[in-house]
Amino acid sequence: MRVFVAGGSGVLGRRLVPQLVARGHEVTATTTSAAKLEALGRLGAEGVVMDGLDAQSVGEAVAMARPDVIVHQMTAISVGHAGKPDMKHMDRWFAGTNRLRTEGTDHLLAAAEATGVDGFVAQSYGAWNGIRSGGWVKTEQDGVDPMTGTPAEPGMAALAHVEDAVGRAGGAVLRYGWFYGPGATDDLAEPVRKRQFPVVGGGAGHCSWVHLDDAASATVLAVEQRASGVFNIVDDEPAPAAQWLPYLAECAGARRPMRVPAWLARPLAGEVAVAMMTQGRGFSNAKAKRELGWLPRYPSWREGFKEELA
Repeated sequence: MRVFVAGGSGVLGRRLVPQLVARGHEVTATTTSAAKLEALGRLGAEGVVMDGLDAQSVGEAVAMARPDVIVHQMTAISVGHAGKPDMKHMDRWFAGTNRLRTEGTDHLLAAAEATGVDGFVAQSYGAWNGIRSGGWVKTEQDGVDPMTGTPAEPGMAALAHVEDAVGRAGGAVLRYGWFYGPGATDDLAEPVRKRQFPVVGGGAGHCSWVHLDDAASATVLAVEQRASGVFNIVDDEPAPAAQWLPYLAECAGARRPMRVPAWLARPLAGEVAVAMMTQGRGFSNAKAKRELGWLPRYPSWREGFKEELA
């Protein structure tokens, strides 16, 4: 098939494009920077510069590529102050990505409709943000937590927009877990090594992880099967922070993380980080396994962390 990967130079796009090419698909991949076109070419794609927030730019790029399927992987996740993720000010940290998940999604769907593209796969997020009631592990029937009144609220609203708009168009929405793997693991391990990533409270909040290569392989299956609906793309082992964080530290050669009470962490790290570490809900991958036939190469973060940080 002809596959159009919007955001092909991103951390997941760089793992996805070669898998699509290896399966015999003809890939057009977009980037916002002409400097990255050569790198996309080396991955086997036809690189195109596109502004996902400009309807004309999106429309022209899609019309030129004439794809069978569009894959929406556009994000603009920049680091906060001092080069760190900024969960305390998540509204600012994710501002660009939230626009790409609302306006950018709408532009891609409009371009798909204008050019007769009936296959559409979009990125969503399902790591620790399941509805904070009931059990620790959520299915696709459970929505993402709106995080009302926190700096994460605009981001959760943007995810809800993706799921609603793409669902109405008959496409597939992939709720990826927390990424690790090439290009992502170092950003995770560095604050752990610096002891800037403590266990908050009892660390009971659950999280779901996914290796980038497994996220890419699930995306390939969704593309090839013209899937529709929502799928949780996570490994087999949703786990509390009290388990995965000390293990990550051990694999990274770091000292055991400190424990910080929630009342102390709240003014330092913010409400979102405290909620993630103490009340977060992970996700089940049963539907993706059953309906897509997806089998992650790394069934658990335990194997994945160990291999990535060896």
